[in-house]
Amino acid sequence: MAKRKPTIHEVAHLAQVGIGTVSRVLNNHPSVRPETRNRVLSVMADLGYSPNPHARRVAGGRSYTVSVILPVISTEFYSRLLEGIEQVLSEERYEIALFPIFSPTRLRRYLENRSLAYQTDGLLVASQGLAYLLPNQKFPTERPVVLVDAYSPHYDSAYMDNYLGGRMAAAHLAQFPGEFFAIQMQEELDEVMRNTVGRERVAGFREGLREAGRSLPEDHVFASRFSADGGRLALQYFMRLAPPPYNIFAGADLLALGVLEEAERQGLRPGEEVRLLGFDGHPWTETRGLSTLAQPIEAMGAAAARLLMERIRGYRGTPRTQRFEPTLVARASTRPGPECPKSFA
Repeated sequence: MAKRKPTIHEVAHLAQVGIGTVSRVLNNHPSVRPETRNRVLSVMADLGYSPNPHARRVAGGRSYTVSVILPVISTEFYSRLLEGIEQVLSEERYEIALFPIFSPTRLRRYLENRSLAYQTDGLLVASQGLAYLLPNQKFPTERPVVLVDAYSPHYDSAYMDNYLGGRMAAAHLAQFPGEFFAIQMQEELDEVMRNTVGRERVAGFREGLREAGRSLPEDHVFASRFSADGGRLALQYFMRLAPPPYNIFAGADLLALGVLEEAERQGLRPGEEVRLLGFDGHPWTETRGLSTLAQPIEAMGAAAARLLMERIRGYRGTPRTQRFEPTLVARASTRPGPECPKSFA
């Protein structure tokens, strides 16, 4: 039986750095401090992890490297997504080259075919709105492209039904009295993109409330950076609009954590005066008693990687989609009531 190949996550863990730092070492990026680079290279040597995927080029011209374009790399969601992607690629002896967008300036680079991201054997693009900024919604490359946590009719896509998630949130919270509020994730990049995860979730939430005979006023939506501080500011804002109880759909678990912390500071009882539902299903939500819509994040990443490997091997069929649905996990923060309806046809 072949020995299992060490992964980039193992290198990052043992070197006590992020996977982005390991990727920069692999790509010989000058921003890495010498002592950090040496530590990462030492761990690679100990594990037998090859830092030079281009040495594995064969006559067919493959680099055995896949580019992953994603908004950021420092969140729990993307760490889990990459874990699912890498699980599949490592079995195929493929390496990952990370290309975070970070800012509109870097975004413009990925709209041009000069980007190094287009020099590998294929691309996984984890950005809901990036394709819509391109002419004819097509990436400037002939290499295989697969979208993950995003959808496009022009490419294979493994994506979460975020609109459905918003409707599920509404169906769960609509059982309670009081007014309804939502926190929408909105980073700097989101302002230049038409389609974003945050907008889809809030749009589904608004539609779900309408179907339940309830409403979500425009000023009851708080746009926030992706941080716990954003959740804290959101609850302060909602408290200025109305008295408790508050029924809050937070667009991400991290935002919901900030709401919980601010509720405790304000002396508001979670589950009674503040009913709160997050989105992601990160493991720590259980210890905080946070209701959430859990995503199969690793499974989604793995599905996208398999679609890409099939394309790299020569599949030329029409674009395929793998749609994933969140699962409601009701806990103390919403005083669990009747289960959310399973069908939203």
